[in-house]
Amino acid sequence: MAAMKVLVIVMGVMLVAGVIALVAAIAGRVSQKPTAIGTQPFAAAPIEIPPGARIEAMSTGPDRLVLDVLLADDTRQLIVIDLATGQRRGTIPLRAPP
Repeated sequence: MAAMKVLVIVMGVMLVAGVIALVAAIAGRVSQKPTAIGTQPFAAAPIEIPPGARIEAMSTGPDRLVLDVLLADDTRQLIVIDLATGQRRGTIPLRAPP
């Protein structure tokens, strides 16, 4: 019976400590100043696309931007751009199967 009392007291203390830690964590996050998205200026080199080409579609991933470009000769290519640096990572030509 004495072991049961000790166990109940220890579990009660742990419960109270857990609630205090949770309240402290919530208070700490609420008191932090939120960072505004887009407050830092972003300047990257222009992305060169071939003459006469136009961008048909764009899609993004967590770290890249993919441009679907229709070229002047009616072929397509994908241009992959790194969002962190703004640099072109590569070009993927799209061709119809023969």
